[in-house]
Amino acid sequence: MTLINGKTQLIGLMGWPVSHSFSPAMHNAAAQALGLNWAYVPLPVRPEEVATAVPALPALGFRGVNVTVPHKQAVMPLLDEIEPGAQVIGAVNTIVVGEDGRLTGHNTDWSGFLADLQAHDITVANRDCLLLGAGGSARAVAYGLAKSGARVHLLARHIEQAEAVLADLRGQLPEAQLTSHALSELRQVVAQRPAPLLINCTPLGMTPHEASSPWPDDLPIPPDATVYDLVYNPRHTRLMQQAETAGGRAHNGLGMLVHQGAQAFALWTGQQPDTAVMATAIQQLNL
Repeated sequence: MTLINGKTQLIGLMGWPVSHSFSPAMHNAAAQALGLNWAYVPLPVRPEEVATAVPALPALGFRGVNVTVPHKQAVMPLLDEIEPGAQVIGAVNTIVVGEDGRLTGHNTDWSGFLADLQAHDITVANRDCLLLGAGGSARAVAYGLAKSGARVHLLARHIEQAEAVLADLRGQLPEAQLTSHALSELRQVVAQRPAPLLINCTPLGMTPHEASSPWPDDLPIPPDATVYDLVYNPRHTRLMQQAETAGGRAHNGLGMLVHQGAQAFALWTGQQPDTAVMATAIQQLNL
């Protein structure tokens, strides 16, 4: 492990809570593999303290941070600049601290998601993609899919939430193929779209609620569908089991975590990390 000293460059993860995060393990492994004297540390910041913590990053010597729930929207008014993708999505997951102390917000969730799809040889252009959920992660995934030419169908418990997401996307991506639906319409939506890519952008199925799934028990998953569950703890979710039982392919969100982290690491350091090193660091954790 790299010895921390007076020349160590600081990066970290700002959220509440952050004790469960895999990010320190994978980023510190990436830095060590590159021989960089950088340290990635957890930064548990209470929601009421975000406005104090973010402007303090330059003074504390941080080169940047990742941002996780519940702060991805709250940090935005505190930044000097926000890159276009993060503006459209309405969330920042990476802050870069410039040499002049300026804070720039990025979103690497959407591009990390697309990078993992590519790693699994999953194509989305002109393909029906059904997104379950309308929160921050759904916004990022929908943005990436729309930019890639997919037909994006967003389903949420309250259709007005889905409509709000798509309204923001249409403003920046007028050619995008987007539809919104209430989750209660899932049966009809699936029946009309063969071989879809099904993406769970909800927390259903996440530890400690491993027995839950966003997919109804009485609705068969199409056997030619591909399921991508953003949940990665547990690594094999109930939704993934449902897809595999139906004869489909299924992937969890660990690859997205690694790829979005790798892109953030490159923004901070100017060097491309080895994603295999980062993935191995996560796999070695006792989950």
